Amino acid sequence: MLFAEVVAASAAVAATRSRTAKSAAIAQLLRASGPGEVEPVAAWLAGEPRQGRLGLGWRTLTKSAHAAAAEPQLSVGAVDAALTELAGTQGAGSVARRDAVLAGLLGAATAEEQRFLIRLLTGELRQGALEGVLLDAVAAAAEVPAPAVRRAAMLAGSVPATAATALTGGAAALAAETLRVGRPVRPMLASPGSSLDAALADLGTGVTVEYKLDGARIQVHRDGDTVRVWTRTLREVTDGVPELVERVRALPCRTAVLDGETLALDDDGRPRAFQDTMSRFGSDGPGSDEDAAVLLSPFLFDVLHLDGRDLLDEPLAVRLDALAGLLAADEHAPLRMPGVRSPTPDEATAVLEAALDAGHEGVVVKALDAPYAAGRRGRAWQKVKPVHTLDLVVVGAEWGYGRRTGSLSNIHLAARDPGGGPPVMVGKTFKGMTDELLAWQTATFPQHAAGEEPWGLTLRPELVVEVAVDGAQRSTRYPGGVALRFARVLRYRPDKTAAEADTVEAVRALLPGG
Repeated sequence: MLFAEVVAASAAVAATRSRTAKSAAIAQLLRASGPGEVEPVAAWLAGEPRQGRLGLGWRTLTKSAHAAAAEPQLSVGAVDAALTELAGTQGAGSVARRDAVLAGLLGAATAEEQRFLIRLLTGELRQGALEGVLLDAVAAAAEVPAPAVRRAAMLAGSVPATAATALTGGAAALAAETLRVGRPVRPMLASPGSSLDAALADLGTGVTVEYKLDGARIQVHRDGDTVRVWTRTLREVTDGVPELVERVRALPCRTAVLDGETLALDDDGRPRAFQDTMSRFGSDGPGSDEDAAVLLSPFLFDVLHLDGRDLLDEPLAVRLDALAGLLAADEHAPLRMPGVRSPTPDEATAVLEAALDAGHEGVVVKALDAPYAAGRRGRAWQKVKPVHTLDLVVVGAEWGYGRRTGSLSNIHLAARDPGGGPPVMVGKTFKGMTDELLAWQTATFPQHAAGEEPWGLTLRPELVVEVAVDGAQRSTRYPGGVALRFARVLRYRPDKTAAEADTVEAVRALLPGG
């Protein structure tokens, strides 16, 4: 198959809002793919290389993209082979070898293929092929039930690998996928809940209410004395977290698959800044002696396998009983995530208040009768945490990609300097924008332009936007030393001027312990 066919399908997926049309376009491409092509094609349509992140920046890629080929000539296999070579190139002389491979790959690509590759390798390929759409397309292409595809993807930990399994082996091969100790499964996710009362009304009294930590999700597998740890994205970090390995190795079991969170605590038992926790999860473990000195505490909230028994399909109540029995003999600091099972409304409120008082984000409300539905944001788990809003100044906007091509999308957000200086940039966001809002931004922003850049426009500090954020974190990237976490647009505030925007001090007040 020509690589150009993948690029064309990606453009078709990006051009439509119809989930059915997206799925149909992907399914058609997967059917036409050869046995060795399905996995890379599925990975690319999901927006990332099969080999994972390759550490290539925009500047490196554009430097290698010289004259484009006049006609499509690259095959899917050739592109995948080049990416595999890039991923495996290390050691002395690796920079020159990587440059040569990149130059060869991009030099053989058409201009459209070059743009696709650059966006793919920089993580900027936003084409609307969300995971659910891709899984539906795999089911349609292989003519197998969609639930079978979803379960196999959960157990295999990889949608592209599951696509290859489905297209080559059908329903029988999918059914053969099982939970294996030592191979991570994709984690179950929680949906946002509007409030604690709403979550309790939705799920009823048969729930557990647990702390929601501002930490890192971990999945821990134990097989005898061998303990391995993965992050939420299924990246293995075992070598970088020896204290977590030691705690799980001390538990009274032979095999286990455990789900939980970990974070760094200060001497008073309160959570340290999110970056302090994440400093322990660099690509090669702790990045410095200071990072290594940050100790992580594990908080486990689920068990998927215990001593030869798979628990995925058991209700949460059964899994919690198994977890409680496993952790009962632990002599160290509690490993169990704090919470209350089958609480009254007053008890649930007390859990939320205690979590917030302890410096955590909020709570997660979980249905006790729900199985472990990995990789899906169903209603069985709902996270409830206070939402912070800020009125900030828009000081720039970037041209969008994919379906947002031609629209001014990613906006640069700045807080007011209380000393009267220029607004202080504290982050960017493209989240929360409707098509109508994108059209308004594209029409309105040029009227406020201070300059034009290759990436978009710089804007005079005249427009105020209200955003919701999950908090803030320290940052060396921005001049104010602080950055927003998960900002999304709520609305523009024509009733406010830049002089009435929130200050950088208000943003800093959202820092943990601020």
